[in-house]
Amino acid sequence: MRIRDSFKTAVTSLNHARSRSILTMLGIVIGIASVIVLMSIGNSAQALIIGQVESVGSNLIFVLPGGSNGSKFSSPAASQGIIIKTLTQTDVNAFLREPSIARATGVARGSAAAVYGANNKNVSYEGGSADIFPIGNLNVAQGHTFTKADVDGYNHVAVIGSKLAATLFGQHNPVGKLMRLGNISVQIVGVLGNAGTGAFGVDQDNLVIIPITVAQAQMLGINYLNTVEIQADSQYDIAFVKSRLVSILRQNHSITDPNKDDFTIQTQADIASLLGNITSILTLFLAAIASISLVVGGIGIMNIMLVSVVERTREIGLRKAVGATEGDILQQFLFESVLLTFIGGLVGIAFGALLTAGVWLGVTHLSTLAWTFQLPLSSILIAVAVSTISGLVFGIYPARQAAKKSPIDSLRYE
Repeated sequence: MRIRDSFKTAVTSLNHARSRSILTMLGIVIGIASVIVLMSIGNSAQALIIGQVESVGSNLIFVLPGGSNGSKFSSPAASQGIIIKTLTQTDVNAFLREPSIARATGVARGSAAAVYGANNKNVSYEGGSADIFPIGNLNVAQGHTFTKADVDGYNHVAVIGSKLAATLFGQHNPVGKLMRLGNISVQIVGVLGNAGTGAFGVDQDNLVIIPITVAQAQMLGINYLNTVEIQADSQYDIAFVKSRLVSILRQNHSITDPNKDDFTIQTQADIASLLGNITSILTLFLAAIASISLVVGGIGIMNIMLVSVVERTREIGLRKAVGATEGDILQQFLFESVLLTFIGGLVGIAFGALLTAGVWLGVTHLSTLAWTFQLPLSSILIAVAVSTISGLVFGIYPARQAAKKSPIDSLRYE
């Protein structure tokens, strides 16, 4: 039997049982659409996260306490919640004497309740020098940032995120008002503009920034730093600046063996690459979970094809009686199975694209996130390939069952 004839026969057979064919394809449609939507959302999330990291600036460098065994993708001990006291203000002062470094600030982090009147919210706070704002590309929408004099004088002043300002003060201007932060009172001198998520997943719109001296001495009771944030001079290559930081820290910490470094240095490129790898893995993981519905849809196709073989036993016997070979019967039923999954795949692609567009419209209209519409070609190619392969895999068994039927027994079948 020619391929064109097999195709026509398959179309005719599926058309005769139109409702059953549509319901059978539904599992494939849902599976394909799920894979496309999840891969598209994953790609959009990846672009959003990396875009926010890169928006801070390509010349930003982070120094964290604790070694990472020489791998830029290894997690330093400090990021795993282990307290390490190796970074101090002495290191920051040494960085500031390096010509290739434009700015540097130590950062001490903690969490506390922010209270104003009857309103309160548990927040993260960061203590830093006055340079923390230009280094982190943090712009003040109301008021102003605190100054070096505030840091040196242990002044109880704070700059807060925009969402926190709305939560505690509503429509009122918070600048100049006193707010309780943990066990101390701070005067709000500025409110940040919408800043989104910063480095290490910090929600900068709900953040409180205070002088490092106040954070260390009066909030946390420590003399070490959680992080050092550095802005490299644009005239120097970032790799050179990183090498200078390594030399300074090894000299300050009396380290002679590079394998015993008690610090980790990460650039924006390192962080963006790491986040990209993480989001890619999560996207593939979600797509793999969604693919389970493709297996369910494939089993549904196999079940319907087996029912179809039984219903068309006499037809099979008649075809064999007039000269059709086992190969012809096998080809005919395989064509029907592949056609079901292929059409289901195309409909699933269209449905998935519409759902992805709906997610994009919803996110962009209901939030301020810079969400981009992502419909990766790879997801479409995977959808087409998987739907076709499913048709072959789940159609072979019913087709073989049909091809092996005896023409005499088939003609007798009632």
